[in-house]
Amino acid sequence: MPSPITPPALVRNAVETWGADGRRWLDALPTIIDAVADDWRLRIGRMFELSYHWVAEATQLDDGSPAVLKLGPPQPGHLAIEAAALGLYDGRGAVRLLKHDPARGALLLERANPGTLARTLLPDKDEEATAAVITIMRRLHRTPPPDCPLPHLSTESASFKDHLRRFPGDDPLPRHLVDRAGSLFDELCSDTTDQVVLHGDLHHDNVLKATREPWLAIDPHGYIGDRGYDAGALLYNPDPDDRDEDLLKLVPARVEQLADGMSLPRERVEAWGFVTAVLSEVWTAEAWTPTQPTQTTRALDVAMHLSRRQ
Repeated sequence: MPSPITPPALVRNAVETWGADGRRWLDALPTIIDAVADDWRLRIGRMFELSYHWVAEATQLDDGSPAVLKLGPPQPGHLAIEAAALGLYDGRGAVRLLKHDPARGALLLERANPGTLARTLLPDKDEEATAAVITIMRRLHRTPPPDCPLPHLSTESASFKDHLRRFPGDDPLPRHLVDRAGSLFDELCSDTTDQVVLHGDLHHDNVLKATREPWLAIDPHGYIGDRGYDAGALLYNPDPDDRDEDLLKLVPARVEQLADGMSLPRERVEAWGFVTAVLSEVWTAEAWTPTQPTQTTRALDVAMHLSRRQ
């Protein structure tokens, strides 16, 4: 049975994502928390809602300043890339990386204050929420340095190809949709002249109200690539599991606002929106087997809506 620090969602996701490594990490987690808190002189506070990583408020005992402790399996992957991206941002448009221990999979992050999510502006202030995310995009997008450690966005082309190899039919996703999105993804990556550092998962739950700057981003996935990619996640978030038709109706206005705010052609924003929505569903389908019911999200609805323009 999961302990209070390892709720069922964290256990399920860690084991599904990292297998035996995830199980070993979960078993060692109490010891890791204590060791990191002792070495970094932290007082651990309340846990945040947990999905793939262990995240909690922390207070630095030396000066009383607030922080956030984030832990994950100590292996190359998301946390290492997140640390690299935050290091490149250096506090400009994103929370600061205070400490990083790759051997223990530990990040100590600046705590955004008050930390209110951009999603709290919805549904009445959708335009204001979109404007907040666009502001963050402008802050984060910059030319990568020559020795940039982040992966190129084009590496995600493999996700489409792997899906098509594994699933020859229209389950769990319509094959023609994945095939078209994969081809368009390659086209968009190859014809860009605007390579920037990308957040990679920029939406209402990863943009927080702050005092140091009006808004700060958290949890970057970190890529180098075309800046239009960062528009995509905003079109099917927040709450992708909510298939409310009224939420789908927000897509055209968001596309127009993103195109204007990012100085991109509307058609390119739509193309990236279609591609990223299908890619999200491809990732969701990775654990699917023919014995399970097909599970899709609003990302598929957005992809179907935008596919008529591709």
